[in-house]
Amino acid sequence: MREELRRLSKRKLVDLVEQLTDRVDALEQRVLHLEQRNTELEAELTKARKTSSTSSKPPSSDIVKAPKPAATRRGGKRKAGGQPGHRKHERTSFTPDELDNVWEYTLTACPGCGGGLRNASVKPRVVQQIELVTKPVRIEEYRAIGSWCRCCRKIHFAALPEEVDTGGLVGPRLTAHIGYLKGACHASYTTIQKYVQDVLGVPLSTGQLAKVISKVSAALEVPYEQLLESLPGEASLNVDETGHKDNGKHFWTWCFRARLYTLFKIDPSRGSDVLLQVLGKEFAGVIGADYFSAYRKYMGDFGILVQFCLAHLIRDVKYLTTLSDKATQKYGNNVLARLRRLFQVIHRRERMSPVGFQRALEQARKQLTFTATHPPYAGAAQNLADRFRKHGEAYFQFITTPGIEPTNNLAEQAIRFIVIDRRITQGTRGHAGRRWSERIWTTIATCAQQQRSVFEFLQHAVHAHFTAQPAPSLLFDSS
Repeated sequence: MREELRRLSKRKLVDLVEQLTDRVDALEQRVLHLEQRNTELEAELTKARKTSSTSSKPPSSDIVKAPKPAATRRGGKRKAGGQPGHRKHERTSFTPDELDNVWEYTLTACPGCGGGLRNASVKPRVVQQIELVTKPVRIEEYRAIGSWCRCCRKIHFAALPEEVDTGGLVGPRLTAHIGYLKGACHASYTTIQKYVQDVLGVPLSTGQLAKVISKVSAALEVPYEQLLESLPGEASLNVDETGHKDNGKHFWTWCFRARLYTLFKIDPSRGSDVLLQVLGKEFAGVIGADYFSAYRKYMGDFGILVQFCLAHLIRDVKYLTTLSDKATQKYGNNVLARLRRLFQVIHRRERMSPVGFQRALEQARKQLTFTATHPPYAGAAQNLADRFRKHGEAYFQFITTPGIEPTNNLAEQAIRFIVIDRRITQGTRGHAGRRWSERIWTTIATCAQQQRSVFEFLQHAVHAHFTAQPAPSLLFDSS
């Protein structure tokens, strides 16, 4: 009896051990699964933390800009409208030459007591008002009279004015106006059609509007090509690129920003071949750009000087500070501190002597380079260190080359208009649309840089095109 109990207890013990072993195996599998899932979630969290300062969005980090003065209000949100201490802005009155009509109103008797009045030596109360005329367009008919020739036995018609013959239904000013609506205002053909019908009182089909835009595009061809030919001779250029949609196909809009003009080029490639095609093998200036591979290849193949954007570098360093590895975080924070020191020197430039500024800048550069090239043994940190060892000098061209910016913000600011246009218009549909976009975007950006009226330039360009005269130039005339 006792022996049977002992055998039964032993069997139960073996069963219990087997159950516990199975349970441990299951728990180990679950721990392994959870560890793998935790690694995946950490990677997703790190990716989700990429904000405008740690992603490919245009970097406008506070570290790049001079710190804003601290707010002086005692608390709460500021009220809408003008703030205390702000300089008042008032619109300048129209000059007498700009007025179409002047209306004067006088009193014949005192409005209070009905007594007699005499002229007071005071300035009149003036209200200047802008108003649309009832019919804002002029519709004219041009008749070419036909004459019969007895010798030729043919009817010959008199010649019409060249701008009338070339322009056809839509005159040069209205042509420029429609081009402005399409390019500067991102308006669709349907929107323009409604506008000219309801506001101008002119019915135009979308097909007719497309013909008008093609004429504006042709009028801008020569000014655009002049800028394209001038790019290789520039001392410095800021370059950037963004995606472009064209009838379901993916293209790239390249932005070349010079000191006095900006040119946009749409191309199916995002590679260095575009830089080679536009700037050539012997470009002698300095290119400001981000660390994209196309610029590195162009730089390596032809010995081109490049100023890599420090704002993009800051974005990449900030990304290191979001990783889970403590050594990498510490490395990222140390490099970030050196970058802050560098920009503190840049922002104090006006308060320093030229010699003192160069000395402080060089010292900050050396400290940044030393810190960046001594990372911990971690993959992401080593990648940044390798970048500095290989292309570190390209981050500091602005120190030795006058007029070079340490960031690529100029090109990114210019390309924002293109991104907005892409979202509104959803891109282009074919070769003609791409050429129109290149030319009108270039015209808009360049006129803004030179503080010229886009509409006025379009008028001159269209008039020159209609009359077969030389096109106006987008190159800045300093005289």
